This record gives sequence, C-alpha cells and structure tokens, in this order.
Amino acid sequence: MPLLGSAAIAMWWDMAPEQRPEFEDWHSTEHLPERVGIAGFRRGSRWASADGGDGYFVMYELQSYKTLTSPAYLTRLNHPTPWSVKMMPHHRNMVRSQCRVLDSFGGGLAGFMLTLRLSPQPGRDDALHALLRHGLRALVAQPGFTGGHLLQTQTPQAAATTEQKIRGGDGVADWIVLVSGCAKQALLDVSAKELGESALGEAGALPGRMPGLYRLSHAVMPGDL
Repeated sequence: MPLLGSAAIAMWWDMAPEQRPEFEDWHSTEHLPERVGIAGFRRGSRWASADGGDGYFVMYELQSYKTLTSPAYLTRLNHPTPWSVKMMPHHRNMVRSQCRVLDSFGGGLAGFMLTLRLSPQPGRDDALHALLRHGLRALVAQPGFTGGHLLQTQTPQAAATTEQKIRGGDGVADWIVLVSGCAKQALLDVSAKELGESALGEAGALPGRMPGLYRLSHAVMPGDL
C-alpha cells in the first residue's frame, strides 16, 4: 500500500535536548491526535534522528491536496492550544513543505526513514522524475525496504497562519524523496550510492541534496483516536 492519499505535509526541525521530554509528550498526547482528528488527515508520524541528534522529521499523509486549505485545518492553524503556543517557539530550523505526492511505492511504516531534500537542474525535471520513479519502484522490491516515495512542494496560496507567526517563519523544501526500511545500514548505503550526490547529479539534480536518517518514534491514524 502506498502513502495514504495524494498529498502530504513534510516537516523537519531541531529540538534542544532539554525540551525533548515535554515536546514528545505534547506531540504524542495532544498535537498528533489533534491533527489526525481533522477530516482528510489519514496518518501522522514522528521520526527522531537515528544518530541521537536534535533533529525530527514529521509527516502527515492527506487524502487530497484540498485538505491543506480546508476550513477545519486552517482553524486549527490559527487557533493553537495553549500548550502548542508554548512549544512552537522551540521548533528550531523549521522546514515545512506542503506537497503533492508524485510517486508512491510499497507502503506501511518501518523502523527507519531516509529523507532527501533536493532540487532539479533547470530543464531536467522530467529526466530526474523518471529516474527517481524507476529507482524507487525497483528499490522497494528489494529485501529490507518497505516504501519509496517522491513528493513535490506546491505551497497553496494562503495567508501566514498564527502558528507560522509564532515560529517566526518556516523554510521550504522543493522535491522530497522518502525511503523507509527495516535496516539502518541499508538506508545509509542507498543514501551514499543510488541516491548519492554523484548519482543524483548525473540524473539531473542540483548539488547540495540534504539527507537525513530517522527512526520511528510515534504514529497515529484516525482509527486510533
């Protein structure tokens, strides 16, 4: 089963060690359930840096792109809870991308997730997309890999929300590659080889891809609430 919908929100940020216990409590007991309770949100998952660092990756899988501008979602973004108001300023180096799902193979959650942020060279969009589609489809057929997905940021036209203003503005990714699997080393090998800087550059990606490896921390679906 591929990702649960045709759109997604992909986010990365750092959280200082002294804030992490309260952050994980808030995110697991209030924030993830709040988001997944909104119509059109199919699953929310939080991933912590696999090397024990300060980084987190969070993804919401959405039924459709229109969910990003639904009245119910915008109401939550503009009326954060008191606990959310307290925690939002601690999200450092925030990158938040509202995406369409271009390709999605395999499915289900595994123990680890490789994320890659990249951009195509001018005029190489189609070539890069074709290579990534072929590579991700082939990858998930190999033992140890459970999913391969390609997202593209397409930010909807909307005013800055209260939550964004609290955080002081967010960065945005461009293209996002996600590979999930059970073996940490296998994902590290893929990041260095098939999805390495050299291979992606030859396929049409600009230099400067941003890789990250994360372990699953918590996941929620509407049926869990």
